[in-house]
Amino acid sequence: MIRHIVMFELLEEAEGRSRRENRELAREKAEALREKVPSLKAYQVVTNAPEADQTNYDIALVCDFEDMDGLNAYQSHSDHKAFGAFITKVRKSRACIDYEMENI
Repeated sequence: MIRHIVMFELLEEAEGRSRRENRELAREKAEALREKVPSLKAYQVVTNAPEADQTNYDIALVCDFEDMDGLNAYQSHSDHKAFGAFITKVRKSRACIDYEMENI
Protein backbone atom coordinates (compact mmCIF):
# COMPACT_ATOMS: atom_id res chain seq x y z
CA MET A 1 0.00 0.00 0.00
CA ILE A 2 1.10 3.54 -0.77
CA ARG A 3 0.07 6.45 1.45
CA HIS A 4 0.08 9.93 -0.09
CA ILE A 5 -0.14 12.84 2.35
CA VAL A 6 -0.31 16.37 0.99
CA MET A 7 -0.76 19.52 3.08
CA PHE A 8 -1.57 23.05 1.99
CA GLU A 9 -1.03 26.39 3.67
CA LEU A 10 -3.48 28.86 2.17
CA LEU A 11 -3.04 32.52 1.35
CA GLU A 12 -4.80 35.02 3.62
CA GLU A 13 -6.86 36.12 0.62
CA ALA A 14 -7.07 34.72 -2.91
CA GLU A 15 -9.57 34.66 -5.75
CA GLY A 16 -11.72 37.21 -3.90
CA ARG A 17 -12.18 34.95 -0.88
CA SER A 18 -10.73 34.82 2.62
CA ARG A 19 -8.45 32.05 3.85
CA ARG A 20 -11.36 30.57 5.81
CA GLU A 21 -13.65 30.62 2.76
CA ASN A 22 -11.00 29.02 0.55
CA ARG A 23 -10.27 26.38 3.19
CA GLU A 24 -13.94 25.40 3.22
CA LEU A 25 -14.16 25.41 -0.58
CA ALA A 26 -10.96 23.34 -0.82
CA ARG A 27 -12.39 20.85 1.68
CA GLU A 28 -15.60 20.52 -0.36
CA LYS A 29 -13.71 20.08 -3.64
CA ALA A 30 -11.32 17.55 -2.08
CA GLU A 31 -14.18 15.57 -0.53
CA ALA A 32 -15.78 15.27 -3.97
CA LEU A 33 -12.74 13.33 -5.20
CA ARG A 34 -13.63 10.44 -2.88
CA GLU A 35 -16.37 9.14 -5.21
CA LYS A 36 -14.69 10.09 -8.48
CA VAL A 37 -11.26 8.45 -8.34
CA PRO A 38 -11.50 4.64 -8.49
CA SER A 39 -7.91 3.97 -7.39
CA LEU A 40 -8.49 5.55 -3.94
CA LYS A 41 -8.63 2.79 -1.31
CA ALA A 42 -8.95 5.11 1.72
CA TYR A 43 -9.25 8.88 1.83
CA GLN A 44 -9.38 11.57 4.49
CA VAL A 45 -9.68 15.33 4.14
CA VAL A 46 -8.76 17.15 7.34
CA THR A 47 -8.45 20.77 8.37
CA ASN A 48 -6.42 22.30 11.17
CA ALA A 49 -8.42 22.47 14.39
CA PRO A 50 -9.48 25.99 15.40
CA GLU A 51 -7.72 25.57 18.77
CA ALA A 52 -4.48 24.36 17.14
CA ASP A 53 -1.48 26.51 16.30
CA GLN A 54 -2.59 28.70 13.44
CA THR A 55 0.86 28.49 11.84
CA ASN A 56 0.06 24.83 11.04
CA TYR A 57 -0.99 23.91 7.54
CA ASP A 58 -4.67 24.58 6.79
CA ILE A 59 -5.78 21.40 5.06
CA ALA A 60 -4.39 17.93 4.42
CA LEU A 61 -5.38 15.01 2.21
CA VAL A 62 -4.44 11.51 3.36
CA CYS A 63 -4.87 9.02 0.51
CA ASP A 64 -4.16 5.29 0.33
CA PHE A 65 -3.56 3.37 -2.89
CA GLU A 66 -2.89 -0.25 -3.68
CA ASP A 67 0.38 0.68 -5.42
CA MET A 68 2.23 3.48 -7.24
CA ASP A 69 0.13 2.82 -10.36
CA GLY A 70 -2.95 3.71 -8.30
CA LEU A 71 -1.32 6.93 -7.08
CA ASN A 72 -0.29 7.80 -10.63
CA ALA A 73 -3.87 7.19 -11.83
CA TYR A 74 -5.09 9.59 -9.10
CA GLN A 75 -2.51 12.22 -10.07
CA SER A 76 -3.57 12.12 -13.73
CA HIS A 77 -7.35 11.90 -13.09
CA SER A 78 -9.20 14.88 -14.58
CA ASP A 79 -11.05 15.66 -11.32
CA HIS A 80 -7.78 15.66 -9.36
CA LYS A 81 -6.24 17.97 -11.97
CA ALA A 82 -9.21 20.34 -11.57
CA PHE A 83 -8.69 20.35 -7.79
CA GLY A 84 -4.99 21.03 -8.38
CA ALA A 85 -5.77 24.00 -10.62
CA PHE A 86 -7.99 25.46 -7.88
CA ILE A 87 -5.66 24.86 -4.94
CA THR A 88 -2.64 26.26 -6.79
CA LYS A 89 -4.40 29.63 -7.00
CA VAL A 90 -5.19 29.81 -3.27
CA ARG A 91 -2.18 28.18 -1.63
CA LYS A 92 0.88 29.75 -0.11
CA SER A 93 2.79 26.48 0.23
CA ARG A 94 2.49 22.72 -0.19
CA ALA A 95 4.20 19.76 1.47
CA CYS A 96 3.85 16.16 0.38
CA ILE A 97 5.15 12.69 1.15
CA ASP A 98 4.43 9.34 -0.51
CA TYR A 99 5.51 6.22 1.35
CA GLU A 100 5.03 2.50 1.34
CA MET A 101 2.92 1.23 4.23
CA GLU A 102 3.26 -2.09 5.94
CA ASN A 103 0.32 -4.36 5.26
CA ILE A 104 -1.89 -4.48 8.31
